[in-house]
Amino acid sequence: MNNLKVIIVGAGIGGLTAGIALRQAGYEVEIYDRVRELRPAGAGISLWSNGVKVLNRLGLGSKMAEIGGLMNRMQYRRHTGELLNDIDLTPLIEEVGQRPYPVARADLQQMLLEAYGEEVRLECKCVGVHQDETGVTAYFENGHAARGDLLVAADGVRSILRQYVLDEKVEPDYAGYVNWNGLVPVAPDLAPRDTWMIYVGEHQRASLMPVGSDRFYFFFDVPMTKEEAQQAGDIRSDLTAFFAGWADPVQTLIQRLDPEKTNRVLIHSVGPLPQMVRGRIALLGDAAHTTCPDLGQGGCQALEDALVLTHYLMTTNLGIEYALKRYERERMERANPVVEKARRRAEQIHGKDPNVTQQWYDQLASEKPADVTGAIAKIILAGPMR
Repeated sequence: MNNLKVIIVGAGIGGLTAGIALRQAGYEVEIYDRVRELRPAGAGISLWSNGVKVLNRLGLGSKMAEIGGLMNRMQYRRHTGELLNDIDLTPLIEEVGQRPYPVARADLQQMLLEAYGEEVRLECKCVGVHQDETGVTAYFENGHAARGDLLVAADGVRSILRQYVLDEKVEPDYAGYVNWNGLVPVAPDLAPRDTWMIYVGEHQRASLMPVGSDRFYFFFDVPMTKEEAQQAGDIRSDLTAFFAGWADPVQTLIQRLDPEKTNRVLIHSVGPLPQMVRGRIALLGDAAHTTCPDLGQGGCQALEDALVLTHYLMTTNLGIEYALKRYERERMERANPVVEKARRRAEQIHGKDPNVTQQWYDQLASEKPADVTGAIAKIILAGPMR
């Protein structure tokens, strides 16, 4: 299909990547976002090899390598510091054909904005849509209306357009834990510069991942009820209390982080949904499948969405709605199981059943590194970028 005009609502990772892929396919694209200023949600993101391969396909591989962290190993340690497992990632990289890249979200967003190369229209909150046999119109709170041949709803976990596609409101589901995240300079008293370090215990987690410009992306996880999670206190004081008695590098990290630049996020998921498409409107990324960050696949699934959507628009001559249905079928088969698996993983890590979490701790101490990398590879290779 040639000469299509595509309206994209949402300028996050998924929306921008879709804009790049669709423009490279020769389509006219307009991207809108409700915010006044594009600021990424969260400090960092782990892009596993399937997501990086999408960026490679779009010609962004060398730029991704520049901003991503060189992660050669994973180490699991008890919260008191004892080593549970030391995993060389070389076999994984060789099996899937691409190294993963943890990356600062701001760096990734800037790279995608530059690659998109057109204006993103800000302060445009989409409040309604109408479609007919010739196209779709998006209506914005500021009075603007945009008309296109199809609309991509990439408007995030609290998507307004999801309700239109599903004909019912689906609220994000609280995953049972709070995440603090940010960036700190690489330092040997925190972790080796090429290692993803993960401390686990007491149903909690503290982690450091290398990203570009000699920084670590860090995060802390603490399970709590939704009512408890609403009561945010002083970041350093809260983390000091929650992680009392943990290993020295964790204590050093708590003292070294900048509370003003540390995010506190209540983790939610959405899905699996019964559909992703209605006529000429397609959900993409978190609007379709918000994934707990416990598999590192949320951003990767949005990247895959963008590529698969573009592929079907380019390769079918049976009309837009047919192409979108093909996209929907493939992406639901892929992304819905990832949502479910990530949710189970979140429950396993964060003590929903304390016995299950203890079994996981025991497993970490005895599991062969090849089994860990093999499980990661299985997830990566189940997608379109084999």
